[in-house]
Amino acid sequence: MLLQTKTPGTPYEAARVDVLLSERRVSARPDGSRLWHFEHGDVEVGELREGGRVVATELRIPLTEQTELVREVVAEAAAIAAAAGARLVDPQLGRSLSATEAHVVVDQYLRTVRYDGSMSVGSMSFTPATSESSRGFQPGAKFFLIAIGAFFFLYLLVDSMIGSLGGR
Repeated sequence: MLLQTKTPGTPYEAARVDVLLSERRVSARPDGSRLWHFEHGDVEVGELREGGRVVATELRIPLTEQTELVREVVAEAAAIAAAAGARLVDPQLGRSLSATEAHVVVDQYLRTVRYDGSMSVGSMSFTPATSESSRGFQPGAKFFLIAIGAFFFLYLLVDSMIGSLGGR
């Protein structure tokens, strides 16, 4: 999710958002990135730059099955956006969000988690089987075998044509 300016083309006030973030449980990491601590997990806070300018504050939620974290992040980030005169945007949904739209973000988040294959419920896992026996041939091997088969067929065809013309 992104915190960015409400009006496209106007400068993003990252300093105002940073002040509001500093009032919450945000800690700096040794690598320069920041972590925002919530009850149900941590969210990485970064800056999105274009042409050397900060154009948005990025909130990266880890892919886990904890939808409570997503709900917390949407509510808090929407409050920060309102206080900073910015807007909260979910790039996957392609639109701005309010604190009351957490359910929409959670639905999209769960689709992403399932697609990633990292969500498991009890003993049931959504991770596809990738053992060597179930994978079959790789695309390159399939092409190679088809090419060999085609050349063998052409050899037999030409050989039979030469044989029927009395060439042997």
